[in-house]
Amino acid sequence: MILAKLDDVSFGYDDHQILDKCSLEIVQGAITCLIGLSGAGKSTVLRLINGLRKPTGGHVFVKGVDICCMPHRDLVEFRRSVGFSFQFGALFDSLSAFENVAMPLREHTKLSEDEITRIVDAGLDAVGMLHVKEKFPAELSGGMVKRVGFARAVISNPELVLYDEPTTGLDPIMTHLLTNTIIRLRKKLNGTVVVVSHDLPSIYTMADFVALLYEGKIVAYGALNDIRNSADPLVRQFLQGRESGPIVL
Repeated sequence: MILAKLDDVSFGYDDHQILDKCSLEIVQGAITCLIGLSGAGKSTVLRLINGLRKPTGGHVFVKGVDICCMPHRDLVEFRRSVGFSFQFGALFDSLSAFENVAMPLREHTKLSEDEITRIVDAGLDAVGMLHVKEKFPAELSGGMVKRVGFARAVISNPELVLYDEPTTGLDPIMTHLLTNTIIRLRKKLNGTVVVVSHDLPSIYTMADFVALLYEGKIVAYGALNDIRNSADPLVRQFLQGRESGPIVL
């Protein structure tokens, strides 16, 4: 079953075209990894899926509903069902780890303080960060900030979670830890995940499906093993990291 879909979506700023009739299907219950060159528009795809951006052409469907046509009030409500983990954590510096994760519950629910404490503690524990609940972002390492961001992204039990470059700039040990955390959280939520990443070992560990974005379009899409074994010159060049080939650098 398809949970989300980009249908001939175009997006750009002024004369800079980022996406050009781009189509992509997100399979429910799976982890889909979106790969491509830096600046190809991968993060833009995530922002289109959760309604932070509107396409200049085409449609974005989530659970069969065209979110491009949603009134603002409905769109705000819709975003509560989609978790978003930003590339650099995007934690509020003035709030503790606990308060950062609690924020969606305080803003969008009427839960008691006892209930919020129970849920947030469980969320932080799920990402191995319960011991830093009273610390502030400046007191945490980059990997810790990302894990707290993960906890905040999933604290409301969203059906769909979007991760933007979750392992960028991290050492191999932390990358492995965060990759396994994403897999574990998806199983815990029984949800659907889209990950933007450049880290091929991480992708090979967690992906069910892989989509390659190039020149504004998805030029290759399939199950992980199909993509890894693809004979497509574009796919081979990207996965092998070769300078020569059809991809223009």
